[in-house]
Amino acid sequence: MRFMFVFLLLALGSCSPHTFRKLTKEEVATVKQYSRQFSKSDGLYHVLIMTDAGNLVVKLYNETPLHRDNFIAKVRAGFYDSLMFHRVINNFMIQGGDPNSKKAEPGESLGNGSAPGDRIAAEFRTEQGIYHKRGALAAARDNNPEKASSNCQFYIVQRKPWRPTQLDSTIVQRKLTLNEEQKKIYTTVGGTPHLDGGYTVYGELEEGFDVLDKIAATKTNKSDRPEQDIRMRMFVISEPKQ
Repeated sequence: MRFMFVFLLLALGSCSPHTFRKLTKEEVATVKQYSRQFSKSDGLYHVLIMTDAGNLVVKLYNETPLHRDNFIAKVRAGFYDSLMFHRVINNFMIQGGDPNSKKAEPGESLGNGSAPGDRIAAEFRTEQGIYHKRGALAAARDNNPEKASSNCQFYIVQRKPWRPTQLDSTIVQRKLTLNEEQKKIYTTVGGTPHLDGGYTVYGELEEGFDVLDKIAATKTNKSDRPEQDIRMRMFVISEPKQ
């Protein structure tokens, strides 16, 4: 797990979330389009992530209310506007949410930024069938003993399906304990089984897997930062009906 802490390691810092957002006509039209498309009564929040590489839509789980509410509050405040996907590893994940990335210089090392406030208590829900499958939205964290999450950095799992023999070898090598449901998911859908029970998954990608793969395939430097900046803006496009 040491290499995981290299790319997910966070240190507490400071930043100020945006409270005013000016949208272009194109952004307004796109938000309206996706709001109509995802105006479903499934009792979940849906968030549009606009990126330089295309659009992603994620839904947030009610089983992880601390992470859900924190994420929604930051999206509504415009916290993520102009931040980058600052660390990308193809066939693994894409990571963003470091506030220091907004004004980062080319080649600047990123990944240590945090928002004001405390970490978020871990909400592992593997017993409820919430795993690190391909498309999972999860919280990055530092190496704290409680495995509490960063209050702003996140990643989306991109790894494609495992070959059964490959997964079996990984289970042995990493001394994993996977149930049959997990094995089926990781060999048919994909994902990162060694992160289950270590990092909180609080949502999943609903649309934009092609964009996920496009971002993951971008050329990066030795710190896994994309050589060409990939920035984001986020909007709540659907929420539970009261």
